[in-house]
Amino acid sequence: MNNLPLTVKRSIELLGLVLLVGIFVIGNDIIMPIIMAFFISIVLLPVFRFLKGHKVPEALAIVLPILLLVIILGGIVWFFSAQVGLLVADFPQIKNNVAIHVKALSDWVSTISSYSTTEQMEFINKNTNELISFAGKRASGAALTLSSLFVFVGLLPIYIYLMLFYKDIILRFIFMWFTPDHHPKVKEAIYETETIIKSYLVGLLIQVTYMTVLLGLILMVIGIKHALLIGVIFAFLNLIPYVGALIGNIIGVLLTLTSSTELWPVVTVLCVIAGVQFLDNNILMPRIVGSKVKINALFAILGVIIGGNIAGVSGMFLSMPIIAVLKVIFDRTDIFKQWGVLLGDERPQRSPMTFPAFRKKGKVTTRPGVDKA
Repeated sequence: MNNLPLTVKRSIELLGLVLLVGIFVIGNDIIMPIIMAFFISIVLLPVFRFLKGHKVPEALAIVLPILLLVIILGGIVWFFSAQVGLLVADFPQIKNNVAIHVKALSDWVSTISSYSTTEQMEFINKNTNELISFAGKRASGAALTLSSLFVFVGLLPIYIYLMLFYKDIILRFIFMWFTPDHHPKVKEAIYETETIIKSYLVGLLIQVTYMTVLLGLILMVIGIKHALLIGVIFAFLNLIPYVGALIGNIIGVLLTLTSSTELWPVVTVLCVIAGVQFLDNNILMPRIVGSKVKINALFAILGVIIGGNIAGVSGMFLSMPIIAVLKVIFDRTDIFKQWGVLLGDERPQRSPMTFPAFRKKGKVTTRPGVDKA
């Protein structure tokens, strides 16, 4: 491939990119559980090695970490279900609070426009009927999505077990793709990929825990109703870069509005969320996850949006570790190094338009205040 003209190389790269996206779009129901299982198996790998090192049979050394993972996930589901149950129990009060807020909003609209309360109610009723009709049409699609979710969750333990059991075969397959003189780089990339994925996913688990506890306890002390539910919802949505935090804020405001007839709790919730998120983004998370690979914000957001369109929530969640792994691979291959530069946030100290040294593929000095990958 090194002997091919530059235009042919770039055409092959773009064609490969289109084919890769096409494969994900067509086969996301098959591919996404495999990728998720791959990432989880890497997280469980240290536990597997520890048990195997203590003479535990290989099959049992694989099953025990998977059971531990199932117990942790079961505890999370139980906690979330309990909080939702408390919310459902308050439904009569929520209905009254919503009616009060709707009336206040209607009165405000009447003061700034010519629409009367009657006209507003007619508009709301009309759109409510259309929304119900739309929901009915989507019911079959929702059932299909739910069945796909059960298949996804059901396949995960099987995939994780098989990946841990056959990991040496997979590694041998990877090495056989390359010539022996490239094996040191391949080995280095494998170790770095393992480190990045473990740091990222374990860091996310720690992040969900401390954000739920910290945000929930602060709101509870202040006197906000359903504080723990707001905390756990925001903590999980915050796993989705950039987009999740915005959705979490909106849901937090809606939950607060439905549980109170005043506006001060809404302002309080937004301020507490902003404070906790600032602490998380600037102090806690960088120390937990570290800065092994830095992805620039543009491609982080694009990755989340593209992942969401291809595979829904799982695609949004997996977009960042997938991009991080791709960057590790690109940085270690001469023909794809420019793609690694595009994904990273190592901004050159000078403009490549005026300084030819910054147009090359070698290492460049970055601007002050920017971490190196």
